[in-house]
Amino acid sequence: MSRPQIRPCKGRGTAKRGRGNGIVISSQNSTWALPLHHPADGPPSRAGEDLRKRAFAILAATAVFAIPLPAMAQDVEQRDAPTAPAGQSYANSTAILVAEIAFARLAADQGQWTAFRDTAAPDALMMVPQPVLAQGWLKGRADPPTAIKWQVQRLFMACDGRTGGSTGSSQWPDGTVGYYTGIWQNLEKPRAKKPKWKWVLDHRAPLAAARGGDDMIGSRTAACTGNPKAMLGDIPLGRLPKDAPLVEPAASGARASADGTMVWRWEARADGSRTVQIELWNGSGFDTVVRDDVPAGAG
Repeated sequence: MSRPQIRPCKGRGTAKRGRGNGIVISSQNSTWALPLHHPADGPPSRAGEDLRKRAFAILAATAVFAIPLPAMAQDVEQRDAPTAPAGQSYANSTAILVAEIAFARLAADQGQWTAFRDTAAPDALMMVPQPVLAQGWLKGRADPPTAIKWQVQRLFMACDGRTGGSTGSSQWPDGTVGYYTGIWQNLEKPRAKKPKWKWVLDHRAPLAAARGGDDMIGSRTAACTGNPKAMLGDIPLGRLPKDAPLVEPAASGARASADGTMVWRWEARADGSRTVQIELWNGSGFDTVVRDDVPAGAG
């Protein structure tokens, strides 16, 4: 499956509903269509309709991307952003939304574990429920007949725009409902012509009832003032160096974005209970924006 590129438009743009199942995004010079449902799949599900509403809402709010090919993409380029006012960032969480939509589409088209393998970073961590290196756990694992589905509800981005997170609702093929939380990183060097978004943390858990949510996707970016790194101690920053050995993760740990403005933590206990948490820098301290607490025996 080919991956179209996405790059910023210069100047203003608009996003509106197109014919059928897509979104039309226009810049000063061009117009592109973004389908969020494949016609071969038949009529869209309620979950698919909700996802389109959410995707439209955030794309309409940002309206800064041009899409050269009429398909979803994982590669979002965020270069040449204007200088932001003090304490603010122009890092755009749409990159994470597009990556998640492409990830879910790949799972539906190519198979669940195939999609997880193809989109995971080499050092990606999964909670299953203990933390494991994802690529080792996924190696050779056969795809189930039907893939899990999920929909983004909230997005988060580090100040530098190179690390982001998302959380939302999910549905298993057996009818179980739940939620997911994930962290993504751009593994290419800053200013690289083509970014490379890969997930580095994936956590999923069931719920007794479906998680509610608005049609609008919430989005928050970390503050760019202050000195967050001074408060992180020995928490590793940024992507794992290419020559660093891969080791199985400890039962509890934490990592942070390269600029220190986003932190994610995990803790898995012997009884199967676990906690996954995302924190964003607010300029003087860290706010917990996601906290997944899973009790023992919940799956």
